Amino acid sequence: MPEPEPEAGALVNRTIALPETRQLDVLAELLERRGAITVRCPLVSILDAPDPVPIEAWLKQFIEDPCDDFIILTGEGLRRLLGFAERAGMKDAFVAALVNVRKITRGPKPGRALREIGLKPDLPAEQPTTDGVIAALTRQNLRHRKLGVQLYGTDPNLKLMEFLKRAGAIPRAVAPYIYASAADDQRVLDLIDQMAAGNIDAIAFTSTPQYRRLRDVAKSARKEDVLAGGLQRVKVAAIGPVVAEELKQAGVRVDMMPADSFFMKPLVTEIVAALGNRG
Repeated sequence: MPEPEPEAGALVNRTIALPETRQLDVLAELLERRGAITVRCPLVSILDAPDPVPIEAWLKQFIEDPCDDFIILTGEGLRRLLGFAERAGMKDAFVAALVNVRKITRGPKPGRALREIGLKPDLPAEQPTTDGVIAALTRQNLRHRKLGVQLYGTDPNLKLMEFLKRAGAIPRAVAPYIYASAADDQRVLDLIDQMAAGNIDAIAFTSTPQYRRLRDVAKSARKEDVLAGGLQRVKVAAIGPVVAEELKQAGVRVDMMPADSFFMKPLVTEIVAALGNRG
């Protein structure tokens, strides 16, 4: 008979809201195995950019006129580019071009995506944020270097792009995926009301678009004050510093965040440490 997990039962009677989409079942199971009740409300889904033409043009240029450097901001972004390349019959050529490009990564997920195709980061940012990428590049001579930049969603990341231009680089940006609403507005409003009523102990944010969706629905329904009150009542968990910074800038208190490994299991460990039943 298998030994029970040391944390089994640690979250009994705790209700935790999960706006995660891609790995919702994984995160929910990790918490439920520890006794938590989970409220699943996936707020956003990730889709390929709707127009493949500019993505394929970017890939073709990357292959035929390779960049000197390539900033990979998300693992999802690299995987989406590989998907576009495969459908266009360019995957092998794209991977071959990646071999000789200096690969700059923000956080562990782009590094993991690179390892899936037998490659590794050349210059990982010490902090998994845009500021971390900028700090890593500040020490480099970027003048006249062709620099691919993988963006995401509709965020142009002006801070990064303006830094690159000031440094004399020649940036080539590509945004291979977008975020779309995954839960209807009423489900989001129900979640906001549950938090405000004290029926939720914690909410775990794993990406910045999750909070933005929550905020936008609250604004549309004129429930900004209800959302603010609910977020004050619950414990707020962030999977890493990018999400935490977004929340803090919006005036949301962040109670839990892994110290140095920004994945699901460390997030759950932090939630158990903050909410776990110790008696």
